[in-house]
Amino acid sequence: MEKNIGKIFNTFYEQNILNYIQTMQQYPVKLISLILDLSIVIFLAYNLIKITKYSRAWQLLKGIAFLIVAQWLSKLLNLTILNYILSAFMNWGVILLIIIFQPEIRRALEQLGTNKYTRFFGIDNKDIATKTKEDIYKIVIAVSELAKSNTGALIVIERDIKIKDIISTGILVDSEISPQLLVNIFVPNTPLHDGAVVISNNKIAAAACMLPLASSTDIAKELGTRHRAAIGISKESDSIAIVVSEETGKVSVAKDGTLIADVREDALKKILISNIVTKRFPENRQRKNNNRISNIKMMFKDRKKNKSKELKKGNIAEENNQKN
Repeated sequence: MEKNIGKIFNTFYEQNILNYIQTMQQYPVKLISLILDLSIVIFLAYNLIKITKYSRAWQLLKGIAFLIVAQWLSKLLNLTILNYILSAFMNWGVILLIIIFQPEIRRALEQLGTNKYTRFFGIDNKDIATKTKEDIYKIVIAVSELAKSNTGALIVIERDIKIKDIISTGILVDSEISPQLLVNIFVPNTPLHDGAVVISNNKIAAAACMLPLASSTDIAKELGTRHRAAIGISKESDSIAIVVSEETGKVSVAKDGTLIADVREDALKKILISNIVTKRFPENRQRKNNNRISNIKMMFKDRKKNKSKELKKGNIAEENNQKN
């Protein structure tokens, strides 16, 4: 058994690693393509892990990795029957992956056409960022008022992935965002209070919208339909959903398929600004960093000026003493 394993490793080393090293020695230019190739693979792997680490897909990826290792070991140890079963299963692996990761693949493909990638072409988002931050403050004010009166509410904020199909299920509003309007929409026993408000392109796009519901296994039993709908839309898209509980008045936030419960006003403001403004408009962060750097430079300049003034005063004082 040990001899067979040694032969396999020697064959793999000679046919793959050793040949590749010799090719690199003959054609040093290929080193550039190797570095580029490795950089792209590492970048993609890092982002894949980052995206899936805190989701259900992470558990599935670990299971797939386990199957790949098990298949390799079964071949190495000549476990013919086990290897045949695993190989037959892995042949259907691509189709199974597409079925299992259908929501994640859909979101990734949709994001290829979103405005995230327009930033590489120099499109200025400073005005949009400022307007978005102001709208967030208005939303937080409305949510706080709704929470105080234990008025149930569900507000969905669209980000990069468009949800026009969700907007079309409700009543079109197409209005500027205002706390008064948001509070008034969710007044009980009014035509628009049942359903979700969707905010798109810095406007209240529609009210009384129907959202996809998450399965009952995704949330606690004590949470109701609004929370299931919030998690459902956050899984189907990259939208952020805010829920106000009618029973307790507590505020929850659904993001990327997870629910953050009992969120206070300050925390809600930070979550929204971080995910809707800071992450989508990185130039704001760059501007802040530039301001900090300029402030530090000014501090150093002021210190130098003060030191030079002190030195001049000291020299004048010495000259006066010598004269006296």
